[in-house]
Amino acid sequence: MLANILLVAQHLATASSQEIVETTKGAEISFLSLLLKGGYILFPILILSFISIYLIVKKSFELNENLKINKSMLDVFYSYLRKGDLEAATMHLKSQHTSFTRIYLKVLGKIGRPIKEIENAIESASSIEITRITKGLGYLGLIAGIAPMLGFIGTISGIIKIFYNISLTDNISIGIISGGLYEKMISSGSGLIVGVIAFTGYHMLNMRITRFIAEVEEESFEFLDILSK
Repeated sequence: MLANILLVAQHLATASSQEIVETTKGAEISFLSLLLKGGYILFPILILSFISIYLIVKKSFELNENLKINKSMLDVFYSYLRKGDLEAATMHLKSQHTSFTRIYLKVLGKIGRPIKEIENAIESASSIEITRITKGLGYLGLIAGIAPMLGFIGTISGIIKIFYNISLTDNISIGIISGGLYEKMISSGSGLIVGVIAFTGYHMLNMRITRFIAEVEEESFEFLDILSK
């Protein structure tokens, strides 16, 4: 008799555990389904994520192409300057299509004037070129601030709906509250992820531009030294 009771208990325990596993498997949802539970606020966040990635990739290629300074090109350029061959130096710069060459093409026209005026010309030409290559970069900084805010707006609106439904049904069960919260927190998480991507891309690209400005300033000393001689 006891053996039969133990056998039945074991059978019930096995069936119960199998039921729990099956229920857990049935409760599993795909990442896309989970993402869509975040609500309509996810659509602008998703659009901002595409814009962020597009701007980061586009500006990375542009900066790599424009901000490179070829040392061998500089050696040839400086050798023409030491010889006083401004025409050859100008033609050599025109054969290159970088921010550095565009800056010094504007400065070559100032040769023969006081050194202070040439220094001012380098600074002005550099500012114009930096403004040109940073065009559109400010949108990344804007997205870095907007995306997390949109996520929090989605979460706050979801919480308001949860408590509104509780006030109507007078049902404060943990299932209703936790189920609604985890869905609405998706929007906050998505907004923060997009914000981090945009923020990181914005500052990484600005660091590259800052490094280029330092390189231009360093080369300007060599340029002015050649002119003074």
